[in-house]
Amino acid sequence: MSEFNEFDQQGSVPNRDTGSIISHAFEMYKGVFLYAIVSMIIYVIADSILESIVGFNLWSFGETIRDTDGDFSNYNYHYSPGFSLYYSFSGVLGALLSPIYVGLIYMTNKYNNKAAIEFSDLFIGYRQNFVNILIYSLITHVLLRIALAMCGIPFFLVFPFFLLGYPILLFENATATDAMGKAYNIAKDNYGTFFVVSLLGLILSFSGLLACCIGVLLTGSFMTTVMYSSYCAYLGKPRQITYNK
Repeated sequence: MSEFNEFDQQGSVPNRDTGSIISHAFEMYKGVFLYAIVSMIIYVIADSILESIVGFNLWSFGETIRDTDGDFSNYNYHYSPGFSLYYSFSGVLGALLSPIYVGLIYMTNKYNNKAAIEFSDLFIGYRQNFVNILIYSLITHVLLRIALAMCGIPFFLVFPFFLLGYPILLFENATATDAMGKAYNIAKDNYGTFFVVSLLGLILSFSGLLACCIGVLLTGSFMTTVMYSSYCAYLGKPRQITYNK
């Protein structure tokens, strides 16, 4: 089991503005950088296994999209071999791996509290509140995919409402619905800041795609520290979780 203990170690908390939150997230990311890369490698391996099972190649699909030069009028990607199966199961895969992102948030808090980080911390989401993390992730995957299917723009408008969900699930041991409701209410009251923070976080997370795609391993998990820094700014520095092995 895990316990929530409060202690007096120093830790930084950003102000409630975009620049402070993103700067804080960068500082936190430095401390968990190697573990962030490991999390992305795990995701890439799991995704590659899924692709081999359903017969879909994401890299070839990307090259095909690139070769259209932006003209998709004569290209129906729904008929790409294995695409439908991949699209259906990738959301489930993302939900099953979401506890690893929660683990990164946990590691970030330990780094902020000057506590020793262990590799096993990356998987705390599978031991702490796993069912609610899974339910929350499945719901958000469905909602965000619907938003993404609507010309893409609604995705960026909706994403800020989910920015605090994972930290709330971890640090407050909340249910999926409570985490979703609390994250929504805070984002609604501070939507301007949350929108810009989310947009910058997404851009920086996917900026690695510009480095021949392999760079996404270096930047892909940056959003987890943005979530943590946003939580610190609006709800205070989280109390430390101590896991009893």
